[in-house]
Amino acid sequence: MTTAPSPQPDEATQPAAPTPPAPSRGWAPLRPLILRLHFYAGVLVAPFLLVAAVTGLLYAASFQAEKIVYADELTVSVGDTKLPVSEQVAAARQAHPEGTVTAVRPSPTADATTRVLLSGVPGVDADHTLAVFVDPYTAKVEGALEQYGATGALPLRTWIDELHRDLHLGETGRLYSELAASWLWVIASGGLVLWFSRRRALRRLRGTTGRRRTLGLHGTVGAWAAAGFLFLSATGLTWSAYAGANIDELRTSLGGATPAVAATAAGDHAEHGGAAPSGDRRAAPGVGLDKVLAAARAEGLTDPVEIQPPADASSAYVVKQVQRSWPEKQDSVAVDPATGEVLDVLRFADYPVLAKLTRWGIDLHSGVLFGLVNQIALMLLAGSLILLVLWGYRMWWQRGRGSAFGRPIPRGAWAEVPPQILVPLLAAVAVVGYFVPLLGIPLAVFLAVDVVLGEIAHRRGRRTYAAK
Repeated sequence: MTTAPSPQPDEATQPAAPTPPAPSRGWAPLRPLILRLHFYAGVLVAPFLLVAAVTGLLYAASFQAEKIVYADELTVSVGDTKLPVSEQVAAARQAHPEGTVTAVRPSPTADATTRVLLSGVPGVDADHTLAVFVDPYTAKVEGALEQYGATGALPLRTWIDELHRDLHLGETGRLYSELAASWLWVIASGGLVLWFSRRRALRRLRGTTGRRRTLGLHGTVGAWAAAGFLFLSATGLTWSAYAGANIDELRTSLGGATPAVAATAAGDHAEHGGAAPSGDRRAAPGVGLDKVLAAARAEGLTDPVEIQPPADASSAYVVKQVQRSWPEKQDSVAVDPATGEVLDVLRFADYPVLAKLTRWGIDLHSGVLFGLVNQIALMLLAGSLILLVLWGYRMWWQRGRGSAFGRPIPRGAWAEVPPQILVPLLAAVAVVGYFVPLLGIPLAVFLAVDVVLGEIAHRRGRRTYAAK
């Protein structure tokens, strides 16, 4: 009777080689990559998102605060009959002869003041104007405040707006907001994939504690708010320095640039004093503001409107609607300063689709498209983002083990991704990274750091095994 040879000592003590796992199919191999990217972005980009969320919340609240703080300048007692716009402008110029009249916004409602906007005023920023507020019934000047932007932001809202946009650091500060907008959609999308790829039992909040509960809160709120984050990211990028320039160029190439009314006066009239001398619009002769406004009204331009005097001797008046709330009023006309004839009409209905979508997107992002409801929605989104950032850091703290940077992507994880998914994905990442550089550059850094961490972990593991 023969007996089987006894195993060699080294063979008896070594565990059997693990059976190689079956090749993964579909999107499953991408989960560890998405998880790692979500972790890196959450830890390193979250501070910028937190600042953007806090300042964005303040900005959304500033619209209502502005109405309270500047009530004396914005509102008046309702009188019997409004005076001609020209008389109101004359009163503003008498009180503030400095600078040049660049626009007039006649009182849009019965209890609102008229705004006369002056540029080139000493002490006022070059890209701002001085808004002189005039009672439309008495021509009394109710005050003057610095104003910024098409929505007529006054000092409080302007200060918060600039804090949100660039932290009052100028062009350099804009990099923070562009970085936040560039990564918000990536983090939100990755979070959605990770949340819905978990088993339903792991997404329950009831009865959970510790890190599991924090993860549940983080994932649930993030899933509900993700659509809003994607929208804020996309529209926020349109204002950014680098990605915004690429978006504008792409939109223009697709025929989606915002059109403008032709503001050139008729040839014969331009030579006969039909407009103000170049650089001084305050004393524009010709038909005057009231007839220009009447011509615009005849074309259907209802309040609120803005009248822009001719820029030079060859230019026409431009009257445009400035209502950004729904339904938007953005029609504009050009009026000959010598005859009062309407030279050109541009209707918002005739804008290219991309131009309309851009207008609506910016106004919705700014909180003006649907008024108070819009502003409350933005505040809820900002509050949600603040909570998500805090919960994310809490989960990082509750982990309490391992490296401060978590586990690097497992070696060979990329090889498990099917080529029909990996190749198009890498191509899409390269294209997006090129057009959104503050996404592409940090992403390359994240990947490089993870490769280094993975190699360090691999060598440590190999040394540990050799020591045994």
